Amino acid sequence: MTHAAETFRKLHEREGAFILPNPWDVGSSRILARMGFEALATTSAGFAFGLGKVEGTLSQEAVLGHCREIVGATPLPVNADLEKGFGDSPESAFETIVEAAKTGLAGGSIEDHTGDRKNPIFEKCLAVERVKAACEARDSLGHDFVLTARAENLLWGIHDIDDVITRLQAFEEAGADVLYAPGLRDIETIKLVCEAVTKPVNVVMGLPGIALGLEELEAAGVKRVSVGSALFRAAFGALVRAGEEMAKKGTFSFSDDAIGFGDLEAFFRPPKN
Repeated sequence: MTHAAETFRKLHEREGAFILPNPWDVGSSRILARMGFEALATTSAGFAFGLGKVEGTLSQEAVLGHCREIVGATPLPVNADLEKGFGDSPESAFETIVEAAKTGLAGGSIEDHTGDRKNPIFEKCLAVERVKAACEARDSLGHDFVLTARAENLLWGIHDIDDVITRLQAFEEAGADVLYAPGLRDIETIKLVCEAVTKPVNVVMGLPGIALGLEELEAAGVKRVSVGSALFRAAFGALVRAGEEMAKKGTFSFSDDAIGFGDLEAFFRPPKN
């Protein structure tokens, strides 16, 4: 039987870019799978918010349990947001990949964000060692696993694109399969990043104020487009607007935009042969 990671890797090797949407639970996973997407990715923020928690505060056990649920929800390959690997050391990155692979994931990402707002980014040397350890873990598995390395500078107010590129190049040299710098906002910078590396590049869309489409991103050299917590935030944005309407106006017109019961239920019925 072909491992899901082999299927996932082939998506990165074929011509053209693809969208990797981020569900936050079993229901949203099954809806997206029925819409024809070829792979899914978890969202650490969406999962945490759905539990009423702050992102980055959940345990490895909780996150990997969630990954197992998403993997089991559909036949599609699943990539996981593994945050910083539940620790600061290269050893924690190694262990995280080994344990993540046991859930059936096709891939996962390790980032260089420390979790400390005062010092948000790991020193480059340590960041690279962490990616190397994650790559060593991947290579020890006995089956494929697509490893993504993330440079987080832009999300934490460090707008040094030269450092971002230097880190991505170092992560590529360390053995990462996919490179990712969340927070790229304009097509010129995205193209610059794609031209600076040879491995597939992931960008995140669904950020406010960015109106780039798949065709334009593909032309710039992007291989994979994820949406992070955007789908969760869109759904909960509708919830907040509905709540505000009821609380402030005492009206219920929000239901005019709600999906019909039968239409929603259809996503969860077994597909017809």
